[in-house]
Amino acid sequence: MASPRLRLDGLLAFPLTPFTDDLALNLDAFAEHVDSHVAAGAAALFIACGTGEFSSLAPDELAALLRTARETVAGRVPVWVGAGGGAATARAGIAAAQEGGADGVLLLPPYLVSGPPSGLLDHVRFAIGETSIPVIVYHRSPGVFTAASARSLLEIPSVAGLKDGYGDVDLMTRIVTSIRSAGTTRDFLFFNGLPTAEVSAQAYSAIGVSRYSSAVHCFAPEIAHRFHRALADGEQAVMDALLEGFYLPFVALRDETPGFAVSLVKAAARLRGAKVGPVRPPLGEPSRAQLARLEEIVDHGFAVLEEIQDPSPTAESREAARQ
Repeated sequence: MASPRLRLDGLLAFPLTPFTDDLALNLDAFAEHVDSHVAAGAAALFIACGTGEFSSLAPDELAALLRTARETVAGRVPVWVGAGGGAATARAGIAAAQEGGADGVLLLPPYLVSGPPSGLLDHVRFAIGETSIPVIVYHRSPGVFTAASARSLLEIPSVAGLKDGYGDVDLMTRIVTSIRSAGTTRDFLFFNGLPTAEVSAQAYSAIGVSRYSSAVHCFAPEIAHRFHRALADGEQAVMDALLEGFYLPFVALRDETPGFAVSLVKAAARLRGAKVGPVRPPLGEPSRAQLARLEEIVDHGFAVLEEIQDPSPTAESREAARQ
């Protein structure tokens, strides 16, 4: 039976990391932000990962974020934390996560360099070391697995799953098939980790990768949960309406500027009243014109959501009701 902390079957949230105007860590705002995710129905929190600006954080800041998240969540949902960078940094991060009481670790790809498949596996083994905390390996450049090397992850007991941020559906199909045909009895979870994952969620669900993390949960959890429910229930019309009316325009704006997969999410959270502050460099802030478009996109997304939740009766339905 799966461990409770590995039951990651609901909508997964990746909280932002709030900073003050001078880019210092804002733990009070972080606690509020974390609590809002739990209150909105997140099944688990992955803090200090990509959306949480992991690459800009110091080890002591990571420890403070984990401590604050655990105190705020108080056991209501699992709290996972990011680790990564070079081999020694990743190893220290996983050890710190276990010592800090995290429920699991998202292991980000090696920093800057790449190697053969065997080297990537050795990186995971070295990073995990003697720890026993569950680890989800992030499959994305420069840490791209082959189907054979991904299957070898089953040899590492602490590896609990693979999150795909690479976006090659053909390769991911091969990986999923290879691992599931290995005959293992232990749980091994697959995740869609592409930016604005709702856009690719139907394609990934078709190959057996239904779990995904939603950056939109940071500023519009109502929209994120409605899409997630529509995907689970096969409500194609609802998914199409939310994609056309919100997700695709949001992605079009996101793709205009490098780093907007984080910057735009943080800007949208500020527009919705969250005290998350600015992004740290090298990420950049949206222009005034982009912020105006972002506000229009978010407002329209909620308008679409309202239409879905309470559709206005058509002339035909009114006539049918009278009969």
